[in-house]
Amino acid sequence: MQNLFNISKYQPTLNRDKINHGLYRTCFRMVYLLVFASKNSISLRTPICNFDAMNGILCPQCESKLDQGTLTKADVDASIKLVKLSQKIPQIEKFTLNSCRGSHGNYVLYLNSPDIMTVRQSRELYRILQGEFDGKIWLVHQGSDDNKFIEDVFFPIKILGINKVWAPGGLQKTKVIVSGKKTPRFPIDVDKVVAIAHDLRKIELVVEFERK
Repeated sequence: MQNLFNISKYQPTLNRDKINHGLYRTCFRMVYLLVFASKNSISLRTPICNFDAMNGILCPQCESKLDQGTLTKADVDASIKLVKLSQKIPQIEKFTLNSCRGSHGNYVLYLNSPDIMTVRQSRELYRILQGEFDGKIWLVHQGSDDNKFIEDVFFPIKILGINKVWAPGGLQKTKVIVSGKKTPRFPIDVDKVVAIAHDLRKIELVVEFERK
């Protein structure tokens, strides 16, 4: 009896941690069901759970993905922002945010083609979407190759040519010729585009303008 008493009184810390973790997950599931049931369902798809995006918290599964690097902080932030907007703007409610990547204070949103077309056709919608982010947003087609990625980050500037060139030392770069002339009023920050291409795609860009 003495041995049984001691075991009951002095449970190993590991067992207590397992019990506490189990209670946490059980309580979270209960809260999940109660809160989710009180929310209107949405069709907007994001990298994190709809429940998480709607309530600004992460479930154990999404938190684990964030810790492992499968999700990024930009994924989480963008998901929450888009869900917030979707409650007021029907067009966004139909979007699919595949991922979001942060780069030098900018946000690159990977969307499906119809979603990008919707935003590009409405300056007001773009303005509202941009207003939710601290930095500049860039809309990129999901699954795009390097050339399509470059076209997306330069939009609405027309690209006249994309070619691979060799720089001294055997370094391969990508030369992009864009329409127009570089002036202080040029609508695209070329330096930011160059930084984003290098950061997210490891592309070394060389940008030339049609007119000097």
